[in-house]
Amino acid sequence: MLSTLESLKAVAGASTEDLCRRFSKVRSFSEHLAEPLSPEDMVIQSMPDASPTRWHLAHTTWFFETFVLKRAIPEYESPNPAFEYLFNSYYNQVGPQFPRPGRGLLSRPTVKEVFQYRRLVDERMLELLSSPAAADPGAADVPLEGVIEIGLEHEQQHQELILTDLKHMLSCNPLWPAYRARTNSVAGSVIDVRWVEYEESVRWIGHTGAGFCFDNEQPRHRVFVHAFQLADRPVTNGEFMAFIDDGAYTRPELWLSEGWETVRSQGWKAPLYWRRDNQNWSHFTLAGGQPIEPSEPVCHVSFYEADAFARWAGARLPTEAEWETAAESIPILGNFSESGLFHPSSAPAEPACRPDRMFGDVWEWTSSPYSAYPGYRPLAGALGEYNGKFMCNQFVLRGGSCATPEAHIRRSYRNFFPPWARWQYSGLRLAKDA
Repeated sequence: MLSTLESLKAVAGASTEDLCRRFSKVRSFSEHLAEPLSPEDMVIQSMPDASPTRWHLAHTTWFFETFVLKRAIPEYESPNPAFEYLFNSYYNQVGPQFPRPGRGLLSRPTVKEVFQYRRLVDERMLELLSSPAAADPGAADVPLEGVIEIGLEHEQQHQELILTDLKHMLSCNPLWPAYRARTNSVAGSVIDVRWVEYEESVRWIGHTGAGFCFDNEQPRHRVFVHAFQLADRPVTNGEFMAFIDDGAYTRPELWLSEGWETVRSQGWKAPLYWRRDNQNWSHFTLAGGQPIEPSEPVCHVSFYEADAFARWAGARLPTEAEWETAAESIPILGNFSESGLFHPSSAPAEPACRPDRMFGDVWEWTSSPYSAYPGYRPLAGALGEYNGKFMCNQFVLRGGSCATPEAHIRRSYRNFFPPWARWQYSGLRLAKDA
C-alpha cells in the first residue's frame, strides 16, 4: 500500500496536458459558482466560521502562489505582498494571518482586484506547467505536481465552502433572496427503511491505490467491526418532523449533556434554516424559501441533533469503520455539485443498490471522533498543518453532499466538523447492533 507521500509522487506522473486541463477546469468552476453574485454578495461575512466568497477566491489563489510559484520561480513577485497576510488561513509556518472573524471587514482589495489576482496567478501557473524547461527545485519532500494536486483538491473544498457560506449569508437577509432558480426538483414518496446486515469481521479501512488522498486518510489499517445493521437510506425531513412533533427539542433525556446545553443556549427548535408557519414547514435554500419536501434527506443538523434523533429512533449513528465497510462495494454515484441542484434530492422509488445514496446529497455524521489512524504521519512543513492539527473536538462525516464536487470524493474521504456545526449540508443515516 502507498503512503500519502508515495501517492503524491504517483500523482506527479500525470501528463502536463492532463494537469493543465485539470487546473483550468477546477479554477473555472470556482468562478462559475461566483457568476450569479453581485460584488455586494461577495464581501459579506455572516458569522465567524464562514468567509466571504471574495476571500475564498483569493485564498485558493494565494495557495498556488505560496506553495507553487514562490517555490518554483525564484524571481516571482506577488502583485501585493500584503496578500500573504490577508489570505493565509491557518498556516503558521508561512506567517501570521488576518483574524478569521474579521474577513468581512476587508473592503479592499476589491472583488475586481481579486479576479485580477486570479488571472495573474493562473497565467503564471499555466506558463509553469507548460514550460518544458520548468524544473522542480526539490526544496520539499512533496513533488511540485503533488503540491499542485493538493491545491486543486483544496480549491474543491473551498468550492463547497463558497456554497455553504453563501447560503448562510443569504439566509440572514429577511427577503430570503435566491442564489439561483431551482431546477430538477422532483418530489418523491417516503420509502420505509430497510436494514442491511453486515457480519462481524476484520476490515481494512483507509485509502488504497495510487490515486490522490489527504494524509488523514492513511495509513490503511485493519479494524475489527462487530456485526451491525445500516439503514439503506438517510433520515428524511418527514422523519425529522415527527421527531420535532414528539417534543424532542424539549426532552433532555434524548440529548448528550453538551448537546442539551447547546439546544437551550442557542434556542434550537428545528434544523438550521427551517421555519414553521402554523403547521406548514418551509426552509431557506439556495433557490430561496421553499416548502419542505418530506421525502428529501434532512440536512443542516448538528452532530448533537443527529445523535439525539438516533436515540429517539431506537438506533445509533454508525462508526466511520462501519460506514466505510458498507460503502466498499457501492458505486460513487449521487447528487453532487455538478448537478447544479445544490440541494438534497428525494430518493428514487427503486434504489439502484442497498444501502443507497451513500454519496452526495448530505454528509453523514458518524459517531467517530476525528483522530489519527494508527501510524499517521502528517506531511512535512506547512502542508502538514492541513489536517492533523485539527484532530481535537471534532467528529467525522462521510460521503459528500450536493455541494461537493464529484471528482473530489472518495470512499476513504474523512470530513470533520465540531459537534455543534450546522451550516454544512450535514445529515445522518441510522445504524444498529446486529
